[in-house]
Amino acid sequence: MKRILNKVRGSGALPARPNRWQIVAGLIGGSVGIGLIAVLAHAQNLPLLMAPFGATCVLLFAAPDTPLAQPRNVIGGHLVSSLVGLLFLKYVGVGPLEMGLAVGLAIALMQATRTLHAPAGADPLVVLMSGKAGWSFLFAPVFASAVILVLVAIVVNNVGQNKQWPRYWF
Repeated sequence: MKRILNKVRGSGALPARPNRWQIVAGLIGGSVGIGLIAVLAHAQNLPLLMAPFGATCVLLFAAPDTPLAQPRNVIGGHLVSSLVGLLFLKYVGVGPLEMGLAVGLAIALMQATRTLHAPAGADPLVVLMSGKAGWSFLFAPVFASAVILVLVAIVVNNVGQNKQWPRYWF
């Protein structure tokens, strides 16, 4: 028991508080990113918003240097995971076991394709809980909104002389 407690107690230090610009970048990026998607959704009468995009904003604007916040991961992760959700919705089922398996498969496929993006892990649940998403769901909201967030991140995360984002594309 002591060995288990030693493993879970943590041995690292709390990360430093972000500087003011990082906090402002998170505020601006999240507000503009989701706000722009919401305005476009309303103006075009398209379903462009889904909850995991809020978590995507956390990575893009508060932790932009992490691998999970790179364009390949944001766009690819959401596409892979949403595709898994659609396949389960259309061909496997939507029960509790299917939901768990769909999330697990989405994680494994994101790892295998090097598109791991934590917020996208929720995409199969969004699809399965909707019960009615069609194949167009991959374009709107998934692809269109992920691209919009990446474009906003390109602007916000490159303000300043020492800023360079993304770290990689492919």
